[in-house]
Amino acid sequence: MESKKIAEKIVGTLQDKKAKDINVIDINKISILADYFIVCTGSSTTHIKALADEVEEKLIEAGVRYFHKEGYETARWILLDYGDVVLHIFHEEDRAFYNLERLWSDGVINYR
Repeated sequence: MESKKIAEKIVGTLQDKKAKDINVIDINKISILADYFIVCTGSSTTHIKALADEVEEKLIEAGVRYFHKEGYETARWILLDYGDVVLHIFHEEDRAFYNLERLWSDGVINYR
């Protein structure tokens, strides 16, 4: 599945599960790390885990598996790395602290 389709599937899943402040950052012209970073906020550690679980499940159904997962145990910042698409699910305070949108401000940010 191409990276744009993966990003769209992730965003749709996050919207369905009521993630807050979903941003898609197109970094393919400024970095070799990925094509897209997707950043969103969950309302609690339980919600953050539920978001990660649902994205993982929906993408497995589509035949796509992540390469790497971090932060699931503490659920303050869960990262799911799908190669060309990297999902960051934050707790509100952690998102404000790390401010990935500022760090990647040279990328095109598509607000959802």
